Parts: sequence; C-alpha cells; structure tokens
Amino acid sequence: MKMTTLGRTGLSVSQLCLGTMTFGTQTAPEVAHAQIDRALARGVNFIDTAEMYPVNPKSPETVGRTEAILGDWIAASGRRQEVVLATKHLGNGSDQSPDGGPITAKTIPRSIEGSLKRLKTDVIDLYQFHWPNRGSYMFRKNWHFDPTGQDRAAVIADIEECLGALQREVERGTIRAFGLSNESAWGTVQWIEAAKRLGGPRVATLQNEYSLMCRLADTDVAEMCWNEDVGLLPFSPLACGYLTGKYSGGAVPEASRMTLNPDMGGRQGDRALAVADAYVALACKHGIDPVHMALAWTVQRPFVAAAIFGATTLAQLDHALDAADVTLSDDLLAEIDALHRANPMPY
Repeated sequence: MKMTTLGRTGLSVSQLCLGTMTFGTQTAPEVAHAQIDRALARGVNFIDTAEMYPVNPKSPETVGRTEAILGDWIAASGRRQEVVLATKHLGNGSDQSPDGGPITAKTIPRSIEGSLKRLKTDVIDLYQFHWPNRGSYMFRKNWHFDPTGQDRAAVIADIEECLGALQREVERGTIRAFGLSNESAWGTVQWIEAAKRLGGPRVATLQNEYSLMCRLADTDVAEMCWNEDVGLLPFSPLACGYLTGKYSGGAVPEASRMTLNPDMGGRQGDRALAVADAYVALACKHGIDPVHMALAWTVQRPFVAAAIFGATTLAQLDHALDAADVTLSDDLLAEIDALHRANPMPY
C-alpha cells in the first residue's frame, strides 16, 4: 500500500481510504467492523466518515449512526492510534442538520463534540465541511450553476468567522487538520488566503467527486491543488458502481445502489451506461480488472492524495484493495484520455 501526505499537515495516509457511508444501512455493524480490521491488515490507515452518514437511504433518524459504529470499533479494538480518522460537518440547511442552517462558529464546536462522542475519541485527525454554505455545483448542479447571486463580502466574512472557531478547536486539541468537500477552486483559495491573513488551520484537503466518468476536477481544481499543496480526496472513484462492470448491459444486481436509488443521484441514463461499458471493455482489453483500473487511475493523478471508496461486503473490499498493486501503462492512460475526450460528462 503506497502512502502519501495530506497537504502540509505531516499526516501520512494510505492512498486508498476506506469510505463508510453505508455502515449502518447496507453494511451491518459487525460487517463494518470486520471491514475495518481487514483494511488495516492490508495497509489502509485512513478512514473517512461524516456525521450525516449512513446514506442509501439517508434520513434524520440515522444521522450519526456510522460514526457510532466506528466508535464502537475504536472502543472494542483499542487501535485508535493506528487510524487517521476523517469526518465531516453537516450544514447548509440540510433537512438532516440538527440546526437546519449553515455551518457557523456556534455549530462547529457542537458538531465536533457530537462527533467525538459518537466516535469515542478525543481528537479528529481531519475535520471537513461537507459542503460550502453558499452551495455547490457538485451533485449534477453544475448543469445549472450560477454564481451571480453570491455576495462575495458575505462569503469572505463567513469563512473568517468559521476559521476563528476552527482555530479554537485546534487549540483545544479536538481537531488536527481541516479540509473542505464539494468546494470549488475559487472557494478553496479564499480559505487559504483567509488563513494567511488571520491564522487558523490551512486547508489540507478537498474531497470532491472524481472518477473516469466525472472529471470536473481536471482543470482549475487540479491546478489549485497542485500549486497550493491541497490534496484531492476523490469520492465515488468507481462512479457509484458504474465502473465495476456490475451494471454492464443494463443489469441491476440485487441490493446494489441502483435498486435503492434508481436514478443514481442524477447519474442514471443510457449514455452513462454506454460510457461505463466502454471503460469496462477498455480495462478488459488490457487484461485489467475494471475496478482496479478505475481506482489505480484515480490515485495516479498527481494532485490526488487518496481515493475514498466503499464496499458493502468483505469480498468487495478485498477485491478493491488489490488495486494497490496496479500501475497503469502510458498506453492505457492515453486510451483512457481518448475515450474521455470522445465521451465527456456522461451524466
């Protein structure tokens, strides 16, 4: 398992990060605990969660359940020091948010205390904002994204207020590093510049959707990450299962995400299926498992710190982790780029 560093934090993490958003719905607690043990045995030391989890389905009643499952593992195993633990603050008016409003200097300490209690730990290694208060163009909102209603001064003031609260948490010892999620290049730079002016934790990571089928990060975000030492943490590197090949030919396996979320979070469509099949065929042409090609491509991108993937079974986890031993050839990378150019933005 290759290791990398999160931004300028000095935190060393595995390039494959265990995602946990199904722990407590599709993945039972005992299976979740077995997954954590197996991941650590195979060199993974990085686990990502969120106070919002689990999802598929998501509901106000299940908020925090995944963190609690992780906390039970921490308490039972005594292996907290072996794990770099990341979680995320829910906000922005979500119907799952206890406050029903944006992230503020008041919600930050309350959110952290709740996560610490559920996780049964005294510190969060990487504390992330799940999405910006002003909204995001992620989750297919890029198709109608319009920034002209934003108030720049209010955005900057909001960042500065939250940075102050985050710095107090660093001083209290409750968080080690800070990251963003579902953010833009411009937004991330505003956080970096505010930290320069005022102090406070510098953004270390950016967790955005990124895969062979969703390459929104390839231009301005990639440039920002590279030049500002911000590690991209791609989520959905398997495009919610499309790139595994399990939906090839229009198949819908029992208990798959498509059975629980038929529109795949806005990703469903004939074009998406066709493009996914093309990537699966390309992997097979080169004698590589499609899952391994998708994950290896993601972590080979020079601005990526670690790819966050999830599994509902131990067998799926073991299979995905074999990607750690795969390096894609220059010829295959060129064919991937050609396929992407012919089939951009399939959803």
